[in-house]
Amino acid sequence: MNPDDPLLKILACPLDKGPLHLLEKETEGPESTESTEDALYNPRLRRRYPIVDGIPQLLPSSGEQVTDDEHERLLKRMLTS
Repeated sequence: MNPDDPLLKILACPLDKGPLHLLEKETEGPESTESTEDALYNPRLRRRYPIVDGIPQLLPSSGEQVTDDEHERLLKRMLTS
């Protein structure tokens, strides 16, 4: 999935129905706790939904809660992209 994909405009969080932000693969060191796959992120609920083989996994049970530190890191990353 790429940032220009029109699908991103209609995808919504399954819990609060709000917009999601694309997190593309990151090539950081081993200290990173984020998965190496693309993901969709809901900063309001601090939930990250994986994208597996190009398919967003948007079931409520497939989302994972992120820590406060991870949330701050993801917010900074969203602002710089």
